Amino acid sequence: MIGIDEVGRGAWAGPLLVCAARLKEGKKYPTGLTDSKKLTKKQREKLFAYIVDSFDIAEGWVSAEMIDSLGLSNALKSACLLATFEITDDKSEAIILDGTTNLFKETGYTNVKVQKKADETVPEVSAAAIYAKVVRDQHMLEHSVDHPEYGFDTHVGYGTKKHQEALKQHGITNLHRQSFKPINSLKVSQKSKL
Repeated sequence: MIGIDEVGRGAWAGPLLVCAARLKEGKKYPTGLTDSKKLTKKQREKLFAYIVDSFDIAEGWVSAEMIDSLGLSNALKSACLLATFEITDDKSEAIILDGTTNLFKETGYTNVKVQKKADETVPEVSAAAIYAKVVRDQHMLEHSVDHPEYGFDTHVGYGTKKHQEALKQHGITNLHRQSFKPINSLKVSQKSKL
C-alpha cells in the first residue's frame, strides 16, 4: 500500500511537494509515526532516517512558477502523479491519500482511498508527510542563504508577520507564488508606485 501526503500547499513562497511512501519488504514501521505537525522539528528529523531506511519514497515537486501557471489544484494533481509514477506503475495498487479530495480521478488509478487525517492513523501516510516536511524545510533553508532577508529558514515560505514585513520591504522574489492573493495584491501595489 502507498501512502501519499503533501506539504507547502498554503505557502506563499517555494515549491509544493507531494511524497508517496510504501513500507519496504521485510521492514517494520518506525515507532512514533504520526501527523508531522504534531512533532517537533527535532522529532521529525530523527524519524526521517528511520523512514528512509524503512520505506520506498517518491517525490513530486511543483515550483512556484508552475503553481502560478497551472493553478493550485492542478499543480497538486501533477505533483501527486509525479510521486506516484515514480513509486509504482501498477494502477491497481492500493493508495491512501490524506485529505478529502481524490486527486486521481480520470488517471486510471482504480484503488484509491481518500481519508481525512490519514497522516495521524495510516503509517504510510505519516511517513510520507514527515519525509515531505523535512525535505521541503531543508529546501527552503537552502534558499534562505540566497535571500536571508526573507526568513525562509524560519517560516519556510508561509505567510507569517515576518514574511509579510520582508515582502513590503524587499518586494517579491522568483520563489513567490504570484497568483496567490497576498502576493498578487502586493505586486499590484508595487506596480502602482512606479
